[in-house]
Amino acid sequence: MNQLFVILVLTNFLRTVGIIVVLYYVLKFVGRLLFPIVVKKAVNNMQERQTQYQRQQQYKPEGEVTIEKDRKQQTRTNTTEGEYVDFEEIE
Repeated sequence: MNQLFVILVLTNFLRTVGIIVVLYYVLKFVGRLLFPIVVKKAVNNMQERQTQYQRQQQYKPEGEVTIEKDRKQQTRTNTTEGEYVDFEEIE
C-alpha cells in the first residue's frame, strides 16, 4: 500500500512538472509571435498621437495667444484661498 502511494505521488508530480514545462515553452513561442505585433501597434499609436499634436500646432494662426494650464497645477490650487501678493515694505 505504501509503495503504491509513492508511485502515485511521483507520477502526479512528474505530470505536473511536465505540464509546467510544456506551458512554459508554449507561452514562450506565443510570446515570440505576439510581442512584435503588440510593439508595432504601440509604436503606431504613439506616432498617431504625435501627428495629431503636430496638426493641432499647425492650425493655430500666427500671433494668437493661448494659455494652457497644467492639470497638476489646477488640482493643487484651492479656490477658498485668496491670491498671494508679494510686496516689500518701504520706509
